[in-house]
Amino acid sequence: MTIAVYGYGYRAVNSFPMDLGKIPVLERQIAEIKRELMELGDLRIGSLSRQYNVCRSPGCRCKASPPRKHGPYYQLSYTRNGKSTTRAVKRGSLTELRRQLRSYARLRELVSRWIDLGTDLAALKTANGRK
Repeated sequence: MTIAVYGYGYRAVNSFPMDLGKIPVLERQIAEIKRELMELGDLRIGSLSRQYNVCRSPGCRCKASPPRKHGPYYQLSYTRNGKSTTRAVKRGSLTELRRQLRSYARLRELVSRWIDLGTDLAALKTANGRK
């Protein structure tokens, strides 16, 4: 058995000839991931937060005891290319935005799985002298 190093951990990879049967299985799993990637809809990075605010009007309900703050207001925050951004989100856009955020999370899961499978596949092929 050999130890393959990738990502942040160590993973045991069998290098015996009987592992040749795993190659088509791994190739099918990778093909399935590619198919799922093609079916993903629109993507959006970031995190959605719900905010409640207090205004400056002295007699407002948000100053009462207990306070009844204004809101909820929604914001999308993300960092891209080293730049942090926060955008206000309209209530009517929440359903679509949440779907896009889920699609992006699914993309990351699929790519991570593809990397794991691809690494295992390459190790098996290398150990068995195949390309």
